[in-house]
Amino acid sequence: MLNVRKYSLGPIQTNCYIVSNKEKDCLIFDPGEEGARIVNELRKNGLNPLAILLTHTHFDHIGGVDAVRAIYNIPLYVHEKEVEWLADPMKNGSGKYAELPNYIVKKPDGEHIIRKEGEMTIGAFTFTVAHTPGHSPGSVSFIFKDDAFAIVGDTLFEQSIGRTDLIGGSMNVLLKSIHDKLLSLPEDTIIYPGHGDYTTPAAEMDSNPFLNGF
Repeated sequence: MLNVRKYSLGPIQTNCYIVSNKEKDCLIFDPGEEGARIVNELRKNGLNPLAILLTHTHFDHIGGVDAVRAIYNIPLYVHEKEVEWLADPMKNGSGKYAELPNYIVKKPDGEHIIRKEGEMTIGAFTFTVAHTPGHSPGSVSFIFKDDAFAIVGDTLFEQSIGRTDLIGGSMNVLLKSIHDKLLSLPEDTIIYPGHGDYTTPAAEMDSNPFLNGF
């Protein structure tokens, strides 16, 4: 049984998830800010990080990446459609706000760029990568079928969905991603979003006002 720790980080309270096993190995998803805090949590819990994985590359999901990589020599995984966004403040959104610094994150090695959907294994962790665009063109969800949970970024929220008015966003594409890739999961699957509380496909099919058509 895997352990999922959630940390809401930064001014937008973006959810970072640390998924660990009984051997204390772990994966880090969306370290959006407060890199030093993430490192402290890893040390406090005696965890050994194997990789950082991004659901997408908007600034509030990438701000702590390099601070963690400065301490741990671990790979970064990101979808091929957003590799260039890591170092482009206008695409990752930080360049739109005068009160923010420009977010520039080092790109991953080529072998760690996500180019297709399907099963992925890192250490003892095996999960499915699903391409779930709509909020952004390279949005992905990480589905842990055996443990009945999915980390979905800003694709689906409790009683809401991701915004689609940013670069590469599309309401039609987003709704198709949600319907085909997330609502098709077992109804009691825990959906861990990029902001807010967890939910399930059953709860969202029942009462999410944006999904009435499904």
